[in-house]
Amino acid sequence: MPHTLARPEDTQQEAGQDAAAQPGQPVSPVAIPVELNVNGTQYALSLDPRTTLLDALREHLHLTGTKKGCDHGQCGACTVHVNGRRVNACLSLAATHAEDTITTIEGIGEPDALHPMQAAFVECDGYQCGYCTSGQIMSAVALLDEAVGPDDADVREAMSGNLCRCGAYQNIVTAIQTVRGKR
Repeated sequence: MPHTLARPEDTQQEAGQDAAAQPGQPVSPVAIPVELNVNGTQYALSLDPRTTLLDALREHLHLTGTKKGCDHGQCGACTVHVNGRRVNACLSLAATHAEDTITTIEGIGEPDALHPMQAAFVECDGYQCGYCTSGQIMSAVALLDEAVGPDDADVREAMSGNLCRCGAYQNIVTAIQTVRGKR
């Protein structure tokens, strides 16, 4: 009989209980305490140790600006900043970020006080459907502090981990170059 893992919502065990299963019985995960500093606020969570940073943000903290695209680190829709560097949140376990500073799209601007990159995306039509926009903006903001050449081709290369299925790439590059030119 194959050994299977139960989904956390199917069976939960209290922390400290014996997690060993009888042969043929599903193994349920033990929730662990995880503290995350997100957008300047400290959160104390109890998570399955397999919870990705993306799922912790969206499902536990209800910060839904970070999008779930491919869930394989290929599209960039889930891009957040961890200690100032861009990270694909779908590939990172939440429990590994207890000592880190995490910034999501909700943490870089307000509707009446947009981050310059957010304003440039609006001004330059750097979005179509908008699904990838938060990840694009988070990567673009991080790019401002990275060693990226001055040409559009350099920006396209630096942004190559973020996909836009609508094809707004030239407008995204224009928005980024607009902000880079103002710095």
